[in-house]
Amino acid sequence: MRRYTRTLVASALAVTVVAGTAGWASGSAQRAVTGPPVGAEAWIADGLPDPERTSPSDIAAFFRDMEPARQRELLRTHPSVVGNLDGVPPELRYEANARTLGGRYAGQQVLAVDPRGRGQIALVSGDLTSAEHVAVVVPGSDIDAGNLRPLTDMADALRRATDGRTAVIAWAGYTTPVGAGVDAATGYLAEAGAGRLTRLTDGLAAVGAPAPSLFCHSYGSVVCGLAAHGLKAKDLVVFGSPGMRAANVGALGTSARVWAAKDPSDWIDRVPNVSFAGLGHGEDPTDAAFGARRVPADDARGHDGYFAPGTQSLRTFAAIAQGDVR
Repeated sequence: MRRYTRTLVASALAVTVVAGTAGWASGSAQRAVTGPPVGAEAWIADGLPDPERTSPSDIAAFFRDMEPARQRELLRTHPSVVGNLDGVPPELRYEANARTLGGRYAGQQVLAVDPRGRGQIALVSGDLTSAEHVAVVVPGSDIDAGNLRPLTDMADALRRATDGRTAVIAWAGYTTPVGAGVDAATGYLAEAGAGRLTRLTDGLAAVGAPAPSLFCHSYGSVVCGLAAHGLKAKDLVVFGSPGMRAANVGALGTSARVWAAKDPSDWIDRVPNVSFAGLGHGEDPTDAAFGARRVPADDARGHDGYFAPGTQSLRTFAAIAQGDVR
């Protein structure tokens, strides 16, 4: 009974802290965008593989066996599907998405774009198939196609820190919470995002890209935790994490190395790591008992300062991405 009471109190405290830190009222219920790409019905009607039922490896084989002229025909007739189908060669996806977007994001490599809801997008710096290393940055709350700057700043900082030798995907590929409301305290949006993230890594493997290192910020670490067992990844790095919905590294069910960072000034440290009645995300990944490798972050500042130039956290992130630490 005493343990139950402590849990209840901690849950109430979590709500209070979140409300006081970022404004409980600022959160609003979001509907997760899931399912096949826009235009899938016309694609299927043309006798093409069902995007939801066909694995990325089978999509890759389908395109590998296709004549270039036929590939380009599909790119012209079904750009919104070709541009968002994991397993399609990246260069085809970039061209298809450029066609869909018109002049928006001109000159950028857009790996995926979904206009539904608040909008989702994935931007790539570097060559996914020729790079020796690949990294994916998974953001937390408030990131979408109309608010990308915090995510692209992190991705750009990581690419610079690796001297451009690591291809980096800025992945705003799921519906994130808005503010710090109930969505941010529950796992609903993370569960939907986990499926999309898993398919992304399956698609990278299908086109011959290296297994990526995933860098998961704040609520993005909840997405990574729920996806962990199915991810084709070499590293999972979480920072500013409210929890991964797992009791420890073993419970994640992954063979990837798991790393965790939290700086002393990060407000996330004031949110109790509890899970009760669907609220909260469980244990702190930086606790020794969780079993993650600790990333030094004492010189980072606040919840968003882990990629600041010159910080130990950014240097370590770059070394992880490049396989320079054991």
